[in-house]
This record gives sequence, C-alpha cells and structure tokens, in this order.
Amino acid sequence: MKRSFHFLTRKLHRYLGLVLGIQFLFWTIGGLYFSWSDMDEVHGDHQRKAASLIPVNGAIVSPIQALQNLRDVRPIDSVAALSLIQILGKPVYQIKCQAHGTHQAKTYLADALTGKLRSSLSKEEAIQVAQRQFTMPASVVAVEYLTTTNGHHEYREQPLPAYAVTFDHPSQTRVYVAAELGTVQKFRNNKWRIFDFLWMLHTMDYQSRDNIGNWALRLFSILGLLTIASGFVLYWVSSKQIRKLKMA
Repeated sequence: MKRSFHFLTRKLHRYLGLVLGIQFLFWTIGGLYFSWSDMDEVHGDHQRKAASLIPVNGAIVSPIQALQNLRDVRPIDSVAALSLIQILGKPVYQIKCQAHGTHQAKTYLADALTGKLRSSLSKEEAIQVAQRQFTMPASVVAVEYLTTTNGHHEYREQPLPAYAVTFDHPSQTRVYVAAELGTVQKFRNNKWRIFDFLWMLHTMDYQSRDNIGNWALRLFSILGLLTIASGFVLYWVSSKQIRKLKMA
C-alpha cells in the first residue's frame, strides 16, 4: 500500500511537472521581460510630446453657450463631463453627455471661441494631431479608421471610432486618435506588442488578455500547488526510507 502510494505520488509529480513546466517557463520569461522593461518606453511615453498649454488668443465663451448650442440640435438631459482641450492649437470644449431615454454617453466637440459645435476629427486632422504628438522624425505610412476592435486588438476597449496612424519608424509606432474626442488615446510600439503577448501568456486569458480571474489561470494555480505538495511528500517519504536504511 505504501509502495503504491509512493508510486502514484511520483507519477503525479512527474506528469504535473511536465504539464506545468511549459506554463512556468512562460511565467518566468514574462516576469523577466516585465521586470527588465522600462514601462515609459513600453507605453510610448518617450515618443509622446508633453501636453502644452492651451493658447487663448481671444475671449473664450462660457460653456453654457456651447451647451445651449448642443441642446438646440441634440436632445440631451445631463452632462457627465466637460473639458477644455486643444485641437491643432485651438481651444475646444469636449462635452460628454447623455441623451433622453438612453444610458449611453456620447461626446461632442464645440469651438471654445464661438461656442459652435464642430464635427468629429477628419482623417487629415487626425494625422496632424498624431504628428504633433509624435516626437520622432518620421513620416506617416498608413491610416486606418476603426469602428470595432476584438479582444486581441492593441487598441481594445478604447474609445471608438478612432484613427490608427502608423509612422515609418523602427519601433513601428502606431498612434490612435479618437475621432469624437479629438485627442490621442494610445501609443503602441513593438515593445508594447511583445509585452502584451507575454501578458496574455502570463494571465492565460486567450480571449481578452486582461482577465486575471479566468478558469485556466485558477486551474493551473491549483495544479501548481499540487505539484509542490507532491514534491514535499516525495521528499518526506524518501527521507524516511533513507533513515530506515541507515538504521538497518
């Protein structure tokens, strides 16, 4: 009975180690990359120009004027947020509000000098916004208009629609500009893409990459504890057998 228990424990430990070994390797590689990476470079902060002060060459109208102009054309009943931003050197009100009978907020833009509503960013404007934010000398090689993204997209769970502006740079940096918000949302480069792939392997979330409470990770965590426990059992059994041999 004891030999059978010892045999089963050894087999369990061996096969668990084989199955978990690959995932442990992924966790180790990911941990090394995470700990040795400069997160500012991963996020592209070193490529992003610092926010500049908003120039005010004329009198800014009251936000109430912009809200009134908005109410004249949209049936809004509440405001979630109102910000003063800059689009290509001009002050603009960014108004996040909610329409009657809906639970979904929408953002509108209004010229802060006149209070008049303005349209979302055009492709040409988005390119200029991205170029002004990107500090590296590089030309634009591609522009994509995004209306949807999946769980593996590098711009997942971010404001849409958006323009993805790709620069001709060794880092293959792509700047994402939200059309309705009028601002740059994310910088994505090769370091971030490596980080994101290793993060997926680390969290074992192969659907959305960011859910650390998925069942695969929970199961492997439990199996990891079983592997460690079986190792301690084998050590205890082996030590007991060695002591018996020495006493014989």
